[in-house]
Amino acid sequence: MRAKTAVVLGAQWGDEGKGKIVDVLSERFSAVARYAGGHNAGHTVVIGGQKFVLQLIPCGVLRPGCIGVIGNGVVLDPIAFLHELARLREHGVTVDDQLFISKRAHVILPYHRMIELAAESAPGRKKIGTTSRGIGPAYEDKMARSGLRVVDLLNPTLLKTHIEAACAEKNAIVHALFGADPLDPGKMYEEYAAAAEQVRPFVADTGRLLNKILAEGGSIMFEGAQGTMLDIDHGTYPYVTSSSATAGGASTGAGVGPTAIGTVISVTKAYVTRVGGGPFPTEIHDASADLLRARGNEYGAVTGRPRRCGWLDIPQLRYSNQVNGAEWLVVTKLDVLDELDEIPVCVGYEIDGKITDEMPADVQGLESIKPRYTRLKGWRQSTEGVTEFSHLPPTARDYLRFQERESGARIGMISTGPERNQSILLPEFAQALDSFHP
Repeated sequence: MRAKTAVVLGAQWGDEGKGKIVDVLSERFSAVARYAGGHNAGHTVVIGGQKFVLQLIPCGVLRPGCIGVIGNGVVLDPIAFLHELARLREHGVTVDDQLFISKRAHVILPYHRMIELAAESAPGRKKIGTTSRGIGPAYEDKMARSGLRVVDLLNPTLLKTHIEAACAEKNAIVHALFGADPLDPGKMYEEYAAAAEQVRPFVADTGRLLNKILAEGGSIMFEGAQGTMLDIDHGTYPYVTSSSATAGGASTGAGVGPTAIGTVISVTKAYVTRVGGGPFPTEIHDASADLLRARGNEYGAVTGRPRRCGWLDIPQLRYSNQVNGAEWLVVTKLDVLDELDEIPVCVGYEIDGKITDEMPADVQGLESIKPRYTRLKGWRQSTEGVTEFSHLPPTARDYLRFQERESGARIGMISTGPERNQSILLPEFAQALDSFHP
């Protein structure tokens, strides 16, 4: 029997609109668990015209009765978490009895931000385009076995010892390499010891909690952060994030076994965007990019940075679906393409004169790609707010079916606007989702 779980993740370079999709689908699940990333993952949800930008807290908490879990694979900035919690409370969202943080999650501390900001700003260093929030250095400490976990944050003696030792090391490194000013360990300890007491009520053995939910017949959605092409193993390395954004990360990052993953739902835009540095084969460099950016409001939910825009890349999407074992595809922002007479779609690559549909592993290979395009007919009429597939213009349906046929996953849902009700749910997908209902 298939497990009552689903992984919802980004098929591209992030910013695919996962926040809305997780929110729409969450009413069918007992719990929503974040399994990777940090507070650089801005998931935007619009409910009744009210906009929520969630960075650490899973989108499921916006549904009364749905449990939200921050898994062990996430790196937690306690101060950022408390600020986000305060914003939700200001908007009347009560999460105290339904939100849990893994005691095994690693903690971001101020010296992580200091290191990342100094490294990104240093002359001669390769600019990855990070948010400089300390996420990468926190994962570095995790892998170096010198990190601080949430369970350690709650131990004042251990916290004080850790901060003093870490500051002595990090201050010396950053001063020697980048000339940065040192951080005060005493002040840091006072701030984070106080924050720990506010975080304490939310801390639990979340792996045990999630497995208990499944054992009792409940259902779980695993919420991804960033996108497949930013995965540390499978993305456009080194222009990637520091965690496992792909479906495999759900098991290690939440504490459930791989046999507990029931299905994978991959979210893709009807086009492609990317933030920060790194190769982007189908990037647009003409006025069409400005059109997509304006119509799609393509600015970072966390940073406000304008996103780079490009045409749909079928080899990339096919690669993503393969890596994730994606069964279902959710297409977002179809309405952004409404004004176009013609829509280019990349169907293959030319690299050094050779035709291929294989995604290169090296940056040089990715940067030398010449996309091979086919051009599909636009529909030149509004699809915003359409809720029935049959009500879409015929050429819009053709565009979607082409994307489905070429990508290797079935389209189950189409988003036609930011609100919950601006969605098309196809019958087969709706039937599959019914099995997840608590």
